[in-house]
Amino acid sequence: MPSYKKLLVAGIATVAIIFPLFPVSFMTADQTRTLGLVLVTLSLWATGVVPPYLASLLFFVIALVLKLAPPEVVFSGFHSAAMWLIFSGLLIAAAITSSGLSQKIGAALLGRFSRSYTFLISGIFAISIVLSFVMPSSLGRFFLLWPIAAALADSLGFEKGTTGRAAIAIAATFACHIPGFALLPSNVPNLVLAGAAQTIYGIDLTYAYYMALHFPILGLLKSIIMVALIVRIFPDTPRPKSGGVAEAASRPLGWRQWYVVAILATTLAFWMTDTLHGINPAWVGIIASIALLWPGVGPVGPAEFDKHVNFSVLLFMAGFLALGAVVNVTGLGVVIAHGMEHILPLEPGRDFLNFMSLSVIAFVVGVISILPGVPAVLTPMAGELADLTGFSVMAVLMTQVIGFSTILFPYQSAPLMVGMQVTEQPVAKLMKILAPLTVITALVLLPLDFLWWKLLGVI
Repeated sequence: MPSYKKLLVAGIATVAIIFPLFPVSFMTADQTRTLGLVLVTLSLWATGVVPPYLASLLFFVIALVLKLAPPEVVFSGFHSAAMWLIFSGLLIAAAITSSGLSQKIGAALLGRFSRSYTFLISGIFAISIVLSFVMPSSLGRFFLLWPIAAALADSLGFEKGTTGRAAIAIAATFACHIPGFALLPSNVPNLVLAGAAQTIYGIDLTYAYYMALHFPILGLLKSIIMVALIVRIFPDTPRPKSGGVAEAASRPLGWRQWYVVAILATTLAFWMTDTLHGINPAWVGIIASIALLWPGVGPVGPAEFDKHVNFSVLLFMAGFLALGAVVNVTGLGVVIAHGMEHILPLEPGRDFLNFMSLSVIAFVVGVISILPGVPAVLTPMAGELADLTGFSVMAVLMTQVIGFSTILFPYQSAPLMVGMQVTEQPVAKLMKILAPLTVITALVLLPLDFLWWKLLGVI
């Protein structure tokens, strides 16, 4: 572990301890303590000085001892739908792997994706983007795609520890999550924004309007940039294995593989139609998990269950969700947003500066309160921000998407952190893509987005 990371965490921890001793007028004592705890927890997640699950445990106990929030809020992550979606996703991934279906699909894709390294990474993004149109959960997309991508990596000679395997892992993790911000039902923050906009302002976000506004720049162009960064930063050359791959491709599906296919097809059908039947995707996932675990027919036995269901991932996720909940219940996110509102140059008639400033506010709130917290904090302020900028409420709401789709640190996003742990990639490798992507977004994509919005007449 590099010493500078330990020094960084120690410095943040020192500030977090001293800061509450000198209270500021615009924060309550609990908000000050919460800010300190959040900064320490985020630094632990970002640097990896301790395992993520240990950082979550520290967050739980400190929040409880300091009485920053009631126990039901601190432990809210354990009974959230997102937690159970991860659980079912781990089992679905285990079923695809243990049944041999991942090897079968990987062998079928080998001939199409082994033409070039760039085509391979682009193909992973293309499949993920197509899935984003039909699957409402980035975690669901990841757990469906990763076993297949891992089998494909094995077939191409990318063993664990190779640069090519890291590239495939990062591509699958990013592709299943980041482009989905540009499609309304595909990520959690999008749905939180849509629900809050309807509840508070009576504004109904439509699929077509949302996609037309965000997908060309934040979805398609950003995906192309991510492909270019991954190929550039993690270069490698495919070395396809011939014998076993051809045999796997020609072998017919066994009954157990057909069983998994049937369960997956049914699960996908329910996920795609959740707006019709109203069943939460997580509960659909639990039903699928039971079918995959059922003795005698399910491919996931006790040994596979113990191997693939990683409790450390679930424990981290519970802490991740709890942090956002504690920030919201203490009102810390609102305080930070209001503080930035007074600092940034918001004034009617200065459209570009207003556009950039609103995007920065959403980005900073996402760093502190985790991505789903952005619409929860900023949507109630949209009317006030509209008055300050001269923008419509709809335009102000839509700038949130730019903010929460710009991810600087993996800890901001549960799907990225889960993907990082499942694919066994360190924080440093994800940061090699996230850091330059954030800079490119700020310098290139935001100005392009501004021009696109102007062309559409949104601002």
